[in-house]
Amino acid sequence: MSNQAPPPVDGECCSPLTREPLTVDWAGDLARMFKALGDPVRLRLLSLVASHAGGEACVCDISPAFDLSQPTISHHLKVLREAGLLDCERRGTWVYYSVIPAALQQLSAVLNAAESTEVMA
Repeated sequence: MSNQAPPPVDGECCSPLTREPLTVDWAGDLARMFKALGDPVRLRLLSLVASHAGGEACVCDISPAFDLSQPTISHHLKVLREAGLLDCERRGTWVYYSVIPAALQQLSAVLNAAESTEVMA
């Protein structure tokens, strides 16, 4: 998975969805990310990590926010890592997670069609 959007053409500011069809590879990458975020627990996990002080969070910081076992939380974090949304670093016995900014930028850019289309009321 590349985690990088195709390079923009000079002067283009529009969402890739409204500019041209997505490539097969990029659509696959985006689908994995959106699928991972389709679970409310994983969406909350991503939000907790992204909003945590310093932009990273330890499993010990995340776990109390859920009524789930630690192995279940670890599974959800693994899914987010495999989808290219989180990165992690082991420090002693704990693992610290951080959001991959390029992944969030891809998701945002592909859905932000407001710059190129009129909003229907």
